[in-house]
Amino acid sequence: MASALNGVLSIRLSDASWSISNPLRTSQLASPISVSFTPRRLVVRATETDTNEVKAKVPDKTPAAAGGSSGSSINQILGIKGAKQETDKWKIRVQLTKPVTWPPLVWGVVCGAAASGNFHWSLDDMAKALVCMLMSGPCLTGYTQTLNDWYDREIDAINEPYRPIPSGAISEFEVITQIWVLLLAGLGLAGLLDVWAGHDVPLLFYLAVGGSLLSYIYSAPPLKLKQNGWIGNFALGASYISLPWWAGQALFGTLTPDIIVLTLLYSIAGLGIAIVNDFKSVEGDRALGLQSLPVAFGTETAKWICVGAIDVTQISVAGYLLGGGKPYYALALLGLIIPQVFFQFKYFLKDPVKYDVKYQASAQPFLVLGLLVTALATSS
Repeated sequence: MASALNGVLSIRLSDASWSISNPLRTSQLASPISVSFTPRRLVVRATETDTNEVKAKVPDKTPAAAGGSSGSSINQILGIKGAKQETDKWKIRVQLTKPVTWPPLVWGVVCGAAASGNFHWSLDDMAKALVCMLMSGPCLTGYTQTLNDWYDREIDAINEPYRPIPSGAISEFEVITQIWVLLLAGLGLAGLLDVWAGHDVPLLFYLAVGGSLLSYIYSAPPLKLKQNGWIGNFALGASYISLPWWAGQALFGTLTPDIIVLTLLYSIAGLGIAIVNDFKSVEGDRALGLQSLPVAFGTETAKWICVGAIDVTQISVAGYLLGGGKPYYALALLGLIIPQVFFQFKYFLKDPVKYDVKYQASAQPFLVLGLLVTALATSS
């Protein structure tokens, strides 16, 4: 009797497991195993169920808020969240360079040119400035962003799987080619500007090489500076504020030690701006062991570190200008800090993930105007 029962049990269990693994039968059998007891025998059988009832509920399309076919074409070309998924390779290439990140670099060149005190509204100077902006923005920032996306592909597969690289919209060869083309174009333009400006020492070329190296060690192992929230974000801030300023000032004038110190101080505000972008990546950063400040300190503490870095830096610069006998410039800078604080409380401190775009769109114009005020103060 025992042997007969064991035989029935083993046959029914083996039949159920074979049916589940056999692709020809999964449409009829994909189910929980039911067990029934009777006074005379034990029967184990698989319940027949339509697999449509137990299919995983995976959305067919990526939500518009994140991206996908219903996303925005404008967001796609700018390289920001909510982008439409594209198949056109040139649009994808532009998306990887994140044009939305170019304006701060372009503005940095403007500030450097203004700080030099030697920029004139001549065709020659305007042409030099435009080439310097092309070098700093589309070429070297484009190189930096493409490189960063390449080394962030594992994180993006968690946080933003619809992005071009993790989604497979562009191949490895195409990405690597783009990185090299943009890097060489940027370095070439830097060398051209040195010749154009008549530099005995190719300072712009050295700045371009240094900035490109910083971009590499920021994104790539083994150093991968972005793994540390403090060092990585300060490096990012310096890249967006100090380097383009130095390039603009070196192109039209002389880059002095006091300007180097002042712009590096201002880069602490850039650290704060960089932290804003870390909140949306907490899940992926934590999964891959990246110590961004929101991961290391938690969201509540990190958001106060963020606004503190931005505000205290600008107040310190205003104090520097006041001490240097530039009271009107100091007051103008303080006046530009007030709306930033207002938008920090209105948007960012309420929810740094939900309102990050609104906050940056509202507050950052005042910060970049403050940069120009500082540049004009140093030139006078």
